[in-house]
Amino acid sequence: MEIDEAHKSLETVQHIWDFFFAQGLTRSGLVICVGGGVLTDIAGFAASTYKRGIDYIAIPTTLLAMVDASSGGKTGINYHGLKNSIGAFAAPIETLICPEWLQTLPAKEMLSGFGEMLKTGLIHSNRLWSKLLQLDLGTMDIKELTPLIDACVHAKEEIVKQDPKESGLRKVLNFGHTFGHALEEISLVEKRLPEQTVLQHSGLLHGYAVVYGLIAELYLSVTRLGCPKEPLQQLTQIMLHYYGKPECKCSDRERLIALMHADKKNERTADINCTLIKAVGSPVINQVITPDDAVEALDYLFSL
Repeated sequence: MEIDEAHKSLETVQHIWDFFFAQGLTRSGLVICVGGGVLTDIAGFAASTYKRGIDYIAIPTTLLAMVDASSGGKTGINYHGLKNSIGAFAAPIETLICPEWLQTLPAKEMLSGFGEMLKTGLIHSNRLWSKLLQLDLGTMDIKELTPLIDACVHAKEEIVKQDPKESGLRKVLNFGHTFGHALEEISLVEKRLPEQTVLQHSGLLHGYAVVYGLIAELYLSVTRLGCPKEPLQQLTQIMLHYYGKPECKCSDRERLIALMHADKKNERTADINCTLIKAVGSPVINQVITPDDAVEALDYLFSL
């Protein structure tokens, strides 16, 4: 059975807990999570809450899981239509990455994972950003991709090591995600699973939503912080050539802004909190924007 956002729910976690109890799993037990980011998020959350937490190992099989979901220790589920709004910080005791597994991954899933890599390049350094721009996204050669995966994972790990629970520095990893999560959440549609439970399913892959969110937040970085326009122009070309335009339209702005107000990153519900950049490699956290700012950035994104 395909594991997707429809399964990232409390009901799924309950099934996993039931399995743990049925197997007589104790606090000294070990859970091994093999799969994509949705699975590692769910299984990691189930392990981190079962009997107040047991160890787990993450073995990511998708590019998105390798560079994002399986590292950093964030686990969780979606709730009330909001991405990862219930969860826990619980790092796996080990993460095992085998890039050769990506050879069978569909092109859209590869592009989704690469969206998170683009984010990492933008917040990390001109060197990494330049290397990412040189990769042929039409072929995604695994040998060329492997050192870039390694660089992105190490960049994230260095940030997480300094701020494991996102009290400050780690917020740089949220670049593109305030707008991105809202765009992903608005794409939720009802999906009836075989067990006849109506759940939510996202029609927009996470990495695609991140790319669109990066465009909007790069626009604000240019207009608010004086970031050079070149990264925005470069990412726009990548988006138009490989990711396509977002399906949302200007009439969706109010719903998107409401979702941004509900984002878990906000310290107050009246806020819309973003991470922006002054330049490639120079992120700035805790940038509170107004609804008018959000509308302007969305209008720019939808006009492309």
